[in-house]
Formats: sequence, C-alpha cells, structure tokens
Amino acid sequence: MQSDTESTFTTSAMNLTGADMAKRAAIEVYTKTGIKPSQIDVVELHDCFSTNELILYEQLGLCETGKGGEAVDQGIFDYGGRCVVCPSGGLLSKGHPIGASGIAQCAELCWQLRGMAEKRQVKDPNYALQHTVGLGGACVVAMYKKLKPGVGFSRPDQTSDPEKLQAFE
Repeated sequence: MQSDTESTFTTSAMNLTGADMAKRAAIEVYTKTGIKPSQIDVVELHDCFSTNELILYEQLGLCETGKGGEAVDQGIFDYGGRCVVCPSGGLLSKGHPIGASGIAQCAELCWQLRGMAEKRQVKDPNYALQHTVGLGGACVVAMYKKLKPGVGFSRPDQTSDPEKLQAFE
C-alpha cells in the first residue's frame, strides 16, 4: 500500500491520477513476491477513466512507459494476449461503487484463479494482480497466486477428496 506524497501534487499532472502511488506499490509487490509483470495472467485495475487505464498499464509494469496505447492496439491485454485486464468489465460495469469496487476485484481474481469465472474465464491463470485506489490518496497493489496449479475444483467445502483439499494446506 502506498499513499500520496508531495510529488503527487508538485511534479506531474499524471501523479494527480495516482500514477506515482501505483508505480511505488507495484515495485513493492514485485519485490516482495518475486513475481515479474511478465508472469501475470490476469489483472483487475482501477479503471475509473480510460486514460487512467493506459497510464496504469505503464505504471504497473505491464508495458513500457509511453507504450500503453500501442499495447492496447496489439491486443496485449485482451483474451489471447499476454494478460487479460479487467475480465469483469472493470469499474464501469459495476457502477463504480465507492469502497465495494476493491472487494469486487478481489472476488473476480479469486474466481479466475479457481476456474470459476464462467464465460469470463482466462485460460489457465497462475498469477493475478489487483490495483485499487481509495479516496484520500491510498493505492493498493496485491498479488494473487493459484494455490496449486492444475488442481481443479470450485470450493474446498464442496469436496471431500483429500487430494483436492491438500491445496489448502
């Protein structure tokens, strides 16, 4: 988690959108987890405006700085691309509910990693990234990992198979 600093208000208009916070939070999560942006299969990000989404691709390390538009044109963030961004439909599809949007992102990423996302399902995801922003200048970037790749089940409370339950140990 990162919050705004003096540079948010003094160095760049992009930082007013949370660009600096997103970059610092992303670097922190990549450092702590050892996961690289190139390993991420699915992303839910705080796409409050289409321009903000382009900025975030770059700040989260999903593409080079200044290349967000090109990456979109190349389909890098679509199904069949390198990683799928906002398979849930993003904030607009939810009405951008204050406070609840981050929980909705969390649920979507858990469903994706568990293979429960139905028509939105990303093929074989192992790593997922969440980016969310809160009022007052707070940014959270979180990494999700499939418990045991290849274990196929919906929920642990719906199986008595000991082999499937080992994924939670």
